[in-house]
Amino acid sequence: MEGWPEPGTPVKLVVRTWAGLDEHIGVAIPSAGQDLVTIKLVNGYNLSFPSSYVEEFQVMGEIPEIKEEESEQIAQDESLPLVHLIHTGGTIASKVDYSTGAVTARFEPSELLQAVPELRSIARIRAVKLGNMWSDDIRPRHWNRMLKATEEAFAEGAVGVVITHGTDTLHLSAAAMAYGWSGSGGRPPGRIVLTGSQRSPDRGSSDAPENLISAVFWAAQGPVPTGYRDSSVVVAHASSSDGRCVVLPGCACRKYHSSRRDAFKPINQEPIAHVILGHEGPSIELEEADPQDARVEAISPVMFDDSVRIAQFVSDGHLHSDLVNSAIELGYDALLFHGTGLGHLPISDPQEDSPENTKLRVLMEDYCEEGGIVVVVAQAVHGPVHLDVYSKGRVQQSIGMIGNGSLCPPGSALVKLHFLLSREKSRESVSDGWSSDLLGENPPVVRD
Repeated sequence: MEGWPEPGTPVKLVVRTWAGLDEHIGVAIPSAGQDLVTIKLVNGYNLSFPSSYVEEFQVMGEIPEIKEEESEQIAQDESLPLVHLIHTGGTIASKVDYSTGAVTARFEPSELLQAVPELRSIARIRAVKLGNMWSDDIRPRHWNRMLKATEEAFAEGAVGVVITHGTDTLHLSAAAMAYGWSGSGGRPPGRIVLTGSQRSPDRGSSDAPENLISAVFWAAQGPVPTGYRDSSVVVAHASSSDGRCVVLPGCACRKYHSSRRDAFKPINQEPIAHVILGHEGPSIELEEADPQDARVEAISPVMFDDSVRIAQFVSDGHLHSDLVNSAIELGYDALLFHGTGLGHLPISDPQEDSPENTKLRVLMEDYCEEGGIVVVVAQAVHGPVHLDVYSKGRVQQSIGMIGNGSLCPPGSALVKLHFLLSREKSRESVSDGWSSDLLGENPPVVRD
């Protein structure tokens, strides 16, 4: 619409609808569609009208300020189990910034308790703020801070912790908690839950309250972790409808949809349980699983070496040796390839018209011969890496590439590789660890 102000500009909008003239005050935000004008009202809702409906608009100096409520001390039931709510950021802890219409990570931990009062009847909550980060900004150093926060929580008597986290890399942090506590054969002293939401708490369709309630309930009342599959878990909406959340192994799940509420699925194995949110309160339905003896309780988690650097590549028609060689020359500690199908790379030239494939094979041969670490995972996500089926896979094994037989999902594989490199930066050590099932990431049987 001609003359419509820039996003973030306070406006008074007068429109003519079938009911007559109507006036709205808010801030201009990007149009929701062609030939529409869109504003965000002070209550947080977006409102759009066809440009033809607009009688007039006026740029205002300011709009009524939305005042933040001051945090209050919340009385809690001291007889309930202690759960630490560790806040890192993400949509589950976001609000609308009314000056721009954008969603920003700025909830204080205490506000989660005010927004979801049901939590106070499930556990005694201690909120700990690690930061306000979108999950795509999280690095391995932040995994270490989460691990340290869980260790401190258990030392203070917490039976469980809930880490609120952005969904985009939540599965990576969940895997990091699992490897940190159980990658060396132990188990955490209590339950570790990661949860997030696809839609912010100020939306009517938000999944944040149910995910939080289910996560806190599992942290407070769930089974004692064995250290296998359950060292950390992800709690998220199980379906697009309400009332049911799924508990997934933190070492073997991932986000598979960008916007649906039921965005998370287990990879190559079944869920651990479901939390049912009924009229009489939450309850847990455990799924069938092979019984596991509880491991020895770990005193403290193993931290990730923050100096480790891993270069990742996707196997396709644009994978070239000069790109891979750049990572080698820059001194990356390992190369992780997301192979096609069963785990293959473009290293053959049967038509003798693709010399770049031969260059890549020769580079890999030289790199592995010098002790370089190359790991292959399946970009197909589900299913094993199987390098015995085709001759190309057998060539990759002869070169020295690691990964054959693994069921470890790509995201968990990245974290597992970092964990193994944190212990020892040698191909032999990584190879031995890769063929092992450290904590349920590489189960003996694939389950789709």
